[in-house]
Amino acid sequence: MTSIGIILGSTRPGRNGAAVAQWVYEAAARRTDARFELVDLLDYNLPHLDEAMPPSIGQYSRPHTLEWASKIASFDGFDGFVIVTPEYNHSTSGALKNAIDFLYAEWNNKAVGFVSYGGNGGTRAVEHLRLIAAELQLADVRAQVALSLHTDFENYSVFRPGEFQLQALTATLDQVVAWSTALAPLRPGR
Repeated sequence: MTSIGIILGSTRPGRNGAAVAQWVYEAAARRTDARFELVDLLDYNLPHLDEAMPPSIGQYSRPHTLEWASKIASFDGFDGFVIVTPEYNHSTSGALKNAIDFLYAEWNNKAVGFVSYGGNGGTRAVEHLRLIAAELQLADVRAQVALSLHTDFENYSVFRPGEFQLQALTATLDQVVAWSTALAPLRPGR
């Protein structure tokens, strides 16, 4: 069965992303076409990238890198991802960018979709992530969820998504699952 990792891309205290990622996970868990797992960057305590060799070489030496790589390449192997990202200063969080930069081959030939949030729905963060995904051979799907701090959060902190956002999430999950399945022949061991 296709396995999709839902990556919570914020480590900020009081982050809105925890409620958003839980919403994504709960909607995804009702599906029968894939297995979903929530992956919280807070659980990995990654420092600033500190590997001597470029990730594309695949010679990881630090215990935290090996743990992170093991998770992303986990036993069943994630076939795709949904990344939940905030928008900070017209881009994604530093913690998410750093976590992505630690690895290379573990991202290759997999699908990725985005759920973003921010003053303008987090769309500028997603635009940056799409460029990064291309370099990592991640196939980004077109559908995305853009949650506004003004309309999908009460007092900018209590998550209350509009009903239409569930339709956008369903479309995103549909595409991530379909593309993950289609890309399976390109991944070693599949």
